[in-house]
Formats: sequence, structure tokens, C-alpha cells
Amino acid sequence: MSQSKKTVAESKTTGINLSDPQYYFNRELSWLEFNYRVLREATDPRTPLLERLKFLAIFSSNLDEFFMVRVAGLKQQVEAQVSKLTPDGRTPSQQLDDINQRLLPIVKEQHQHFEKVLRLQLVQNSIHILDYVDLNQEQRTYLRNYFEEQIFPVLTPLAIDPSHPFPFISNLSLNLAVVLKDPDKTEELFARLKVPKVLPRFAILPEELRQQHQGQPAVWTGVPLEQVIAHNLESLFPGMNIQEYHLFRITRNADLAVEEDEADDLLLAIEQELRKRRLGGSIVRLEIHASTPNSVREMLIRELKLQESDVYEIDGLLSLVDLMSFMGLNLPKLKDPVWTPIVPSRLLLSSGSEEVEDIFSVIRNHDLLVHHPYQSFGATVQRFITQAASDPDVLAIKMTLYRTSGDSPIIKALISAAENGKQVSVLVELKARFDEENNIIWARKLERSGVHVVYGLVGLKTHTKILLVVRREENHIRRYFHIGTGNYNPKTAKFYTDLGVLSCREDVGADLTDLFNFLTGYSRQRSYRKLLVAPVNLRDRMTEMIQREIEHCRQGATGRIVAKMNSLVDRKIIAKLYEASQVGVQIDLIVRGICCLRPGITGLSENIRVVSIIGRFLEHSRIYYFHNQGEEEVYFGSADWMPRNLDRRVEAIVPLEDPGIIKDLQEILGVMLSDNRQAWDLQSDGQYIQRQPTEDSQEQCAQKLLMEMAQE
Repeated sequence: MSQSKKTVAESKTTGINLSDPQYYFNRELSWLEFNYRVLREATDPRTPLLERLKFLAIFSSNLDEFFMVRVAGLKQQVEAQVSKLTPDGRTPSQQLDDINQRLLPIVKEQHQHFEKVLRLQLVQNSIHILDYVDLNQEQRTYLRNYFEEQIFPVLTPLAIDPSHPFPFISNLSLNLAVVLKDPDKTEELFARLKVPKVLPRFAILPEELRQQHQGQPAVWTGVPLEQVIAHNLESLFPGMNIQEYHLFRITRNADLAVEEDEADDLLLAIEQELRKRRLGGSIVRLEIHASTPNSVREMLIRELKLQESDVYEIDGLLSLVDLMSFMGLNLPKLKDPVWTPIVPSRLLLSSGSEEVEDIFSVIRNHDLLVHHPYQSFGATVQRFITQAASDPDVLAIKMTLYRTSGDSPIIKALISAAENGKQVSVLVELKARFDEENNIIWARKLERSGVHVVYGLVGLKTHTKILLVVRREENHIRRYFHIGTGNYNPKTAKFYTDLGVLSCREDVGADLTDLFNFLTGYSRQRSYRKLLVAPVNLRDRMTEMIQREIEHCRQGATGRIVAKMNSLVDRKIIAKLYEASQVGVQIDLIVRGICCLRPGITGLSENIRVVSIIGRFLEHSRIYYFHNQGEEEVYFGSADWMPRNLDRRVEAIVPLEDPGIIKDLQEILGVMLSDNRQAWDLQSDGQYIQRQPTEDSQEQCAQKLLMEMAQE
């Protein structure tokens, strides 16, 4: 039996069975707790008002994806009669029941807070989301004209009767179920009307028709689009008596299922699956207004082939994801202060006003750590790529693209590099969930410009964030590179916290050459000089470093681990952390999202603390610190401690050797651990308790402090 298998089965220290389900939190329920922390930012009065709407929208968007992928997957397991238990001892059907029971009160809380708290606060700040019934005659006349000119031509009412079967309902669409009567007949008729996504969700009234606020026209006054449609239904059904209408929204399975082993062309296989997604997978959730009568509710459940547990009643506005549009209002007092990322001082001339001309000379002189969005992505990583594209001494550029923006300057730079005669190779990961279509578009554009495009590996998703630039300097070749924790995406770099290093270390550069050969050719590289690569050596090396801390403690020395990641799910790693805690290793885990480890259990995990930070920026960086008896080792890269990252994805974690950079990363970890504003401590029962400043302490917000440090 291998060491890792022994660890999972039983702790050698205490005899505790580490495979016992009671020592693990459920992955799906832990994710719901993460999303609940997002919701709590929306209900926190310390959060600026429009930011609170943003967090409501993020909560809704997160939940949509959770149903499209995770709930859909569980439903497929139930249909396939999968009986395998999760590490916490639940069957797929038990997980679905538990998800439903946990979500019902959370969703109710979300909508009640919006309707009873935030809408009132919006009014106090001159923002009026009106209901159609509250409009005056002038406002109704304006919206009637708006309906006839802008909305009516787009709408397509669909009858539902024996000659018109129940229509296809597209994913995440808002719909009206309309009940009508023909004056010449007795039976009720049904029709479905889709609220078009091509139009803004809210119909905005002109300034002269807005509500008054302190004697002045309101900043914003509008009405939900579905209400404008609902109050003009007679135009769509002339000669009919409109009895009632009811809003509903559905969520479909949107995960791709590609049989890669049978796909001769991965690009074509993904495209076929995308067409299936557009046609629609099975429906996994129905949201309806709480006032919907049983007759309509039962009809929808029957026609959509759902169960009662798939129905979520909403008392108020459906699809709160559309509240994100209010972030477009020019009301800075109701938002977080504007943040402009800083250009690192090493990239500035001594005057401090202009950037140095040659980024390669800066990197040759010293490794450069970049921390986004505190530091500028455009002035560092993006500039590195654009300068390489035009530099006559650059011979080749190789990089991985997992996600990037639709108008990415990086794509343009790669095309320019190919046109300049450089050897450009890009691995585009077609299986990046919900970015598959965008990646196909850019992959084809790159190919047309002469870039060598590779579409990932069969059976593995390429998640690593690596970039290699090969440059001729005098009589030799030098390899420059960037390794990071985040995607090469200028847009998300503005609100995801990510780390990267720009360097020309020979050993890591040679490793990256080997890794790219593995990604693009037939190489089966099994050893690397410095890099920890999944699925090759990352799991084993992480396990060895935890074991090393265990041995130090057993020998009477100090053991210390600090790890920051998005999610902690892997049972073998968790069991090894339990073993470390039992011998006295002090462990701090900064886990933004899912955490299946139970901290604070006497005799098992009393030396483990777990904190989650939810703030204006999405915590996305991964950092791993091991004390190693004072010979400290610090790593960062693209991988979480999850089975998919360790076993089913290509990931790269890089060790840091520059003392200054190691100190910087330790400082970042220390700042995160001292947060008492946006930090939540995980309890042994699964609850998260938000930290609060004490009477003797000042509020310390990690993200705010990191902004201040970047400015200094």
C-alpha cells in the first residue's frame, strides 16, 4: 500500500479513520456556502449601494452556472442510477435534496432583501425601479409608444394547444405564460411569450418623465421590460380576452460532453457540442413568481418534465443577474472608489513619469513579480507580449490561452508576431467552460494569420498559464517567460487578484520548453528541473512537502504551512493535512470557495484554520508556503488542491527563489490572514463567521491595504 493510500485509510498518529465521511464537508453544499458569503456582501450596509446590486447579480449568475453544471451533473447521475458515495457519504439524490433545502431560504432571503431593503435605498438615492401599475398616464403613454416602436416588432407569441405543441424554452430566458379566452369559446387558452434578450432588461424613462427627488428629476427611472410587455398584450392577441399572465424562467444543463477518444477533430467535436447546447439540454430548474396559480404551475411542471423540487418560487423580480447593468450609472458615491492599477516602479524611468523602453533588460536584471489588479496588467504581461511581437531579436513565442477577452490586444500581438516572421505557437484550450465558442473564433483567426494552434490534449484540460519568449542575444539564445495564476485576459485582470513572475531563469525556461513540447508534440516528459507539473509530479511533490513538515514536527522542530487557493477538495491532500495537524504542524488555509476540510476538530484538525475572503476583487491567486525548518519554500501557479487540477489538467506551479519576491509573497499571505473586514472563518460545523474589528483594533481590509501598498 502506498503512503498516500495509507494516509487516506488511517492516521498512523491516532488511529483515526481518515476516510470516515464525518471528516469531510460536501463539495456542493460548501459551494452554496461560498455563494451565500457573496450574498452577504450584498446585504452588508458597509458595501456601497450599487456594489450591493452587483453582488446580488453575481450571486444570481453563480447560481445559474451551479445549476447548469453541478445540479445537471447530479441529475444525470440519478438517471444513470449511480450509487457511489461522495467522501462525505452522500448519494447523488441525497445531494439534490440537501441542495434544495439549503437553497430555498437563501433565495428567499436574496429576493426579500432586494424588494424590502435595496429598492427603498435606491429610491432614497434617486434611482426608481417602478412597477407598471404605479405609473402615471404620461409615463404609460411614453412606454406604450416605446412598446409599439421598439418591442412589438421583436416579439413572437406562441400558442399552446393540440395543434401547437409546447414550444422550446431557451436557457436562462424570461418568459410570460399568458392565459387567454376566445370570446366565442369557453375553454382557456395558453400562450408563451419570450422576453427578448436583445433589448435592455429595463425600459428607461426620459428625464422629463422621471420621478421627482428633492424637487429634481430622478437620476434614473425605469420599468422592467417584462411589465411593459405584459401591459400591452392586447396588441399581440387582438380579439382575445387577456385573463392573466405569469413570469417564469428556466435553467438547462449546459455542460459539454465530448467523447474525445472518438473525436477525430477536437475542434469539430466541440462545435457540434456547442450546437447541442444552443438547442438545449435537459431542464434542471424552473423559477416562477410566487403568485402563479396551481393550474399554470402544474402545466409548466408537466410540459417541462420537471419535479416539484425543481421549482423555485420568487416573490419579486426574476433574474436579478440583470441588476449588474446599474453599475453603468455615473454615480461614484454609490460605488467603490475607482482603482487605477499601478505600473511597477522598476518599469519606470528615474523620473517616474515614463516607462522604460526595454522590458527585457528589466527582466534580465532581476525577476519581476506582478500582482494584478494592484499592478497594471497592460504595463507588464501585455507589454511583455507586444514588445516580443515587434522585437527583431525574438525568434519564437509560445503560450497557453485558457480564456481571453473578445477584443484582446494579446491576440493582436500574436498575429502581429506571426506576420513579422516569428515562430508563434499557441495552445488554445477549447474545453474552457462557457468560453468554448469564443476560443474557437480566436483559434481560427490565429491559424489564418500563420500561428501554429494546438487544441489541447485528449483527456486533459490545459489550465496552466505560461508564456515563453525565445530571444537571440549576441551569440546565444535566452529564454524569457511569464508564469501566472490567472488567464491572459485584460478584462478580468482588472478585478481578479492574480500573481505572475517575469523571469529569464535558465532552469525554469528549459522546463517550459519541455512542457510546451509535451503540449504540442509527442513528448512524454516525466521529470522537470524546477516546475511542478500536473498530472506528472505536482501531486507527489505537494504530498512530499506536507510530509516533510510532519517529519520536522516529529523530530521536535516547528512545522508550518500556509496555502491560498480557490478551492480545497482533494481527499488525499486533506487527509495528509489532517495527519500534519495531528503532529502539531500549524496550518493556515486561505480558501475563497469550496472547502471540504473540517477545521478545529479535537485530535484531528485543531491546528488547522480556514479563512475565506470575499471582496471587491475576486481572489484567484494560488500560493503555497512551507516553513521547512527555516529553509522556506514558496510556490505559486495555476492549480488548486482539487482532483481535477492534480490529476485531470495540465497545471504548472513554480518555486520562487528570489529572496525579495519570497518576502513579498509572505507579506501578501500575512495581510490576508490579518483581514477583519472581508474575512470569514470556517467553523468545524461548516458555518462561516465573518470577522469583526474589536474595540481595541482597527478595521483591516486586505484588498484595501494591498492597494495602498501598491501606491507606496
